[in-house]
Amino acid sequence: MTSETPRTLQEVLERAPSVQELLYHNPTGARVYPVVPPEFTNWRDEQHAWRDTVCLFDLSYHMTDLFLRGPDAFALLRQLGINSFEGFQPGQAKQYVPVSPEGYVIGDVILFYLEDGTFQLVGRPSVHNWVQFHAATSGAAVSFERDEWSVTDPHKPRKTFRFQIQGPNAPMLLEKLLGGPPPDLPFFHFTRVSIAGKRVSLLHHGMSGVAGAEFFGDFADGPAVKAAILEAGKEFGIRHVGSRAYATNTLESGWIPNPLPAIYTSPALEAYRRWLPATAYEAIGSLGGSFVSPRIEDYYLTPWDLGYGRLIKFDHDFVGRAALERLKDQPHRKKVTLVWDPDEAARVISSLVTHPKGQRYKYFDLPLAQYATWMYDAVLNDAGEVVGFAMFTGFSSNEERVLSLATVRSEYAQEGTRLRVVWGEPNGGSRKPSVERHVQTEVWVTVGPAPYAEPARRYREQVARARRS
Repeated sequence: MTSETPRTLQEVLERAPSVQELLYHNPTGARVYPVVPPEFTNWRDEQHAWRDTVCLFDLSYHMTDLFLRGPDAFALLRQLGINSFEGFQPGQAKQYVPVSPEGYVIGDVILFYLEDGTFQLVGRPSVHNWVQFHAATSGAAVSFERDEWSVTDPHKPRKTFRFQIQGPNAPMLLEKLLGGPPPDLPFFHFTRVSIAGKRVSLLHHGMSGVAGAEFFGDFADGPAVKAAILEAGKEFGIRHVGSRAYATNTLESGWIPNPLPAIYTSPALEAYRRWLPATAYEAIGSLGGSFVSPRIEDYYLTPWDLGYGRLIKFDHDFVGRAALERLKDQPHRKKVTLVWDPDEAARVISSLVTHPKGQRYKYFDLPLAQYATWMYDAVLNDAGEVVGFAMFTGFSSNEERVLSLATVRSEYAQEGTRLRVVWGEPNGGSRKPSVERHVQTEVWVTVGPAPYAEPARRYREQVARARRS
């Protein structure tokens, strides 16, 4: 065995006892949301703002951007995504989902088709890495430029600022900010507007149950644009949302942000793993939670497991198409929200003061209880069988409940079904620094819809009807 420091993900894996053991004990903790303060006021009122008034999210720092240009860029992205690209034009965006040759999800990002023909991918870096690998090795006539999230250097200016306006007062704020009614845009379409004398892009994007907006543009223009938004929003009760509350908005809107990239074992992907450095997201990220299997493949998820079945279009050839065609008629898990019984949530949280050290349950950080990059808590039926995974858990002050975004076998996905989540890791916990010594406990939960928040469900139904018309 060589003593040299591993240089690639493949070399890291070859030296590990197993992929699962490597990732389970990796020292990386929960995802970090850099630069933006944890709170501007308090996370409870900041959560309330996107339900009751209006809020400003600053998304400028916690996501990686990849810019793809060139005559083959459209074809390359089409080849790597399950999505249809029919009718996809500049001024539009889409949730973009690539899968492995075996049909398992690598990740998802938002893909922007900019006016000058550039494609901008925004999100966690697993998809960026996959696309960049193919751009660099396929011989396609493309160029790429990468802008890393601000954890790598909090003081380095980004290329793009990104702000969202969400909440029932968002339409009124937008009208005041723009000096008239906002452009009538279909969902995930964008156009140019002027704010504080700056030309910025406005994307129709709603998460809280009404038609909100996302503004993006040259990073240097961000402070002036943000100041104008906050000034215009004063009379509408605007709150600037900190990173603690921001990370929980998906609990209500139903997006699972953290599936494990399914790239660790396929022989067809060895070249990719040898291309990824030993410092890549896929190498240093951590698995956490009560579900433990020696087979890393047991953590892989299909698009249907995450609610992305509607995005699969067999109108083009793409990596993983043959596998998805074989899988499409098989049973699939279904995305749901698991609602913790209030007394069970109180029991877990209060163990900090009711139980001695070493006998407490896993610490439940508020408002978001994630403690690893990729969380997989076992979901059990009455017989104690694992029927799914709880993957994103936290507290919504709007819903007054602890919620877990989960994927469960379809026969257990009916609303009202009673299940249990195993909270905490086995054998006192892994070696991750974010994990203190603790004991596991089983928590009763009730299956609910995803999105769980009624305004978010209503808005999604409105968007779906508009697309069908």
